[in-house]
Amino acid sequence: MTNDYNFWLSLAKQLVSYRQQLGRPIIQGILGGQGTGKTTMCNVLCQTLKQLGYRTLSLSLDDLYKTYDERLALKQKDPRLIWRGPPGTHDVELGLTVLHQIRQSKSPVAVPRFDKSLHTGAGDRTTPEIVENVDIVLFEGWFVGVRPIAPTVFDTAPSPILTDEDWAFAREMNSKLSDYLPLWEQLDNLILLYPKNYRLSLEWRKQAERQMIAAGKSGMSEKEVEQFVNYFWRSLHPELFINPLVKSPTFVDLVIEVNTDHSFGAVYRPNDV
Repeated sequence: MTNDYNFWLSLAKQLVSYRQQLGRPIIQGILGGQGTGKTTMCNVLCQTLKQLGYRTLSLSLDDLYKTYDERLALKQKDPRLIWRGPPGTHDVELGLTVLHQIRQSKSPVAVPRFDKSLHTGAGDRTTPEIVENVDIVLFEGWFVGVRPIAPTVFDTAPSPILTDEDWAFAREMNSKLSDYLPLWEQLDNLILLYPKNYRLSLEWRKQAERQMIAAGKSGMSEKEVEQFVNYFWRSLHPELFINPLVKSPTFVDLVIEVNTDHSFGAVYRPNDV
């Protein structure tokens, strides 16, 4: 993650300029896998935009999770949904309602919030945040803006999509992405935080868990981290869903490469590749 204030100021000013051009609140999508810096980016941009006099709302795809009870019912129906996160575990209609209200400059708006610590880590909705007069929404998530791909691609899918069960799961998650398209249509722009090697997410997650354990907190073992990350790669594999977006100016407006140490590398537009 860069500490270059000029970088953040330039990015914030681009958002302000776009807000002024449209004459309404804008929805800026931020797409990035685990450890790419989505949360930090939102925090720094919120602070920078506040200094410029603009009200910014940070909204995560996580905030749109179905309730604990709804996800329990979902898991009973489909035991493969062992973790929250894949397509189908979110309340798309709730997200649409919130983004519609903000785009139409309605105020106040009740913004959903999700507490991951509830129900011994399973998480649940918590008290909504009431916001007013929002200028810019930073909407981030690990598959924000990701679209379905041709089912035939899975015929030669990469590891860890290895078994017939894996292929069936991957194809179903791909089809469920269609339900999210109305939500992506609300995005005015999309930034892709792009590690050149998607496998960095696995190492970053292991580092984070080691740090938590060293600090006396509960954390996953190396094997548990691998199972966790592989689960998400089986659902929406970065090689299939993320890498092609680097060359897709139709859906992505800005690509920011993420280095091994989490710092930002090259910044470019897809049509410059």
